Amino acid sequence: MINLIKTRRSIRKYRNSLISNEKVKTAIEAAMYAPSARNKQPWHFVVICDRKKLDILSEIHPYANMLKQAPICIIVCFDTTKEESVEYSAIDCAAATQNMLLAFHSMGIGSVWLGIYPREERMSKISDFLNLPRHIIPFSAIAAGYSEETPEHPDRFIESRIHYGEFGKEQD
Repeated sequence: MINLIKTRRSIRKYRNSLISNEKVKTAIEAAMYAPSARNKQPWHFVVICDRKKLDILSEIHPYANMLKQAPICIIVCFDTTKEESVEYSAIDCAAATQNMLLAFHSMGIGSVWLGIYPREERMSKISDFLNLPRHIIPFSAIAAGYSEETPEHPDRFIESRIHYGEFGKEQD
């Protein structure tokens, strides 16, 4: 499992291959097993496979150019009627997003996390485009597809960022 976490990379170039509905459902199922504050599970998922809609989304989101290649995009949203704290809902959806990225990676599918929340302009444009009800807030977009690139896996472990007992203390 630790190797899966260490080798996941953001993938922005995809082959022209579809992802099976079964694999998409598996990734979303993994997302739904993320921890959530008070177990409110505020998430909803909008799956977009339509080429025309993916192309439009690539224009709406300023960093979503890869959607012109990706065969799928999943918008992770939270429901404000499920949890009274928007901050907790956002944290819950971050955990769900990470689970989905790891699930895709475990199936040999590349993906990348595109931030939406808390950028008001992105949230508004995507809400309008997807016709989301007012109580459903778009949190993130996940572009996914079979990778056309193989990024390096740098060592990100930084021992000096670990503090024991109080900030600045090293392990005895």
